[in-house]
Amino acid sequence: MTLTETITKDMTNAMKASDKFSLSVYRMLKSALQLEQISKKHELSDDEVISVIKKQVKLRKDSICEYEKYGRVKQIEDLKKEIDIMSAYLPQELSFEDVKKAIEDVFEELQPASMKDMGRVMKVLTERIGNVADMSVVSSLVKEKLM
Repeated sequence: MTLTETITKDMTNAMKASDKFSLSVYRMLKSALQLEQISKKHELSDDEVISVIKKQVKLRKDSICEYEKYGRVKQIEDLKKEIDIMSAYLPQELSFEDVKKAIEDVFEELQPASMKDMGRVMKVLTERIGNVADMSVVSSLVKEKLM
């Protein structure tokens, strides 16, 4: 069963259980997946679905930061619940030590000399650990190491 099918099945279960909050999250997620599918012009693979879910989670995390500035507690709680629901479909993220090890391996392999090589390093890291690591953290660690 693909990830898209699993999400559809869970959406149906939320409908049957009259869980309005979860249902709205699944509908938002399905909508984002359909938009991505239309733009790609093919059925989404599980990796592409994971990428879309990660983008949706990141949007909500950014929104939480904004709501915290204004003390909007109810909206923050709702966004955290949405993140929890969507995160269930994401693979377990690598630990900080594993990310550092992957960066070390790529640095040994590519021998980057300056910031000009960052794109090359990030491309290899994205291929290897893109779906199981927070790439913003990876990017900042690579910048640190290149400076």
